[in-house]
Amino acid sequence: MSPARARVAVMHGVNFDVLERRSPEHYGGITLTDLEVRIKLFGRELGFETIFSQTNHEGEFCEQLHRVADNADALILNPGAWTHYSYAIRDALEVAGVPAVEVHLSAVDEREEWRRRSVIRDLCIATVQGKGVEGYREALEIIARALGFER
Repeated sequence: MSPARARVAVMHGVNFDVLERRSPEHYGGITLTDLEVRIKLFGRELGFETIFSQTNHEGEFCEQLHRVADNADALILNPGAWTHYSYAIRDALEVAGVPAVEVHLSAVDEREEWRRRSVIRDLCIATVQGKGVEGYREALEIIARALGFER
C-alpha cells in the first residue's frame, strides 16, 4: 500500500461540535475545526489522507462505523462519553474491521471513576490519552506502523 493512498477516518462523537465550550483544562479550549486542521497536517506529514466526521447521534456513529472499511484503511475514534458505555458502538467497531486507535484529549484514566471504563479499548490496537492534540499525531504514527509503513 502506498502511503500517499492510505486513508484514515477520524471519527468524533458526542459534544465535539462544542469542544471549545468544554472545560479547557481537559480539552484545551480548541475548536473541532482547529483540531481537524491540526490532525490533517499531522496526517499529511505521514502520507495519510484524513477523512473526518462528528455526530451527536449514537446510531449515526454506528452507521458510519459500518461503512468505514469502504472509505478508509484505518480509524482513529474518540466517541466521547459513548466510550464508557455504548455497546452498540463497540459492536459496530467490531464490524468495521479496520485497525483502530482510541484517542482522548484528556487523561480519562485519571478523571472521574465512570470515565475510566472503555468498552471499546480491547478492540483497538492502541489507546492514546491525556496528550491533547498531540495524541492524534501519536495515533497516526501507531497506524503507520500497523499498516506497515513509516516515513
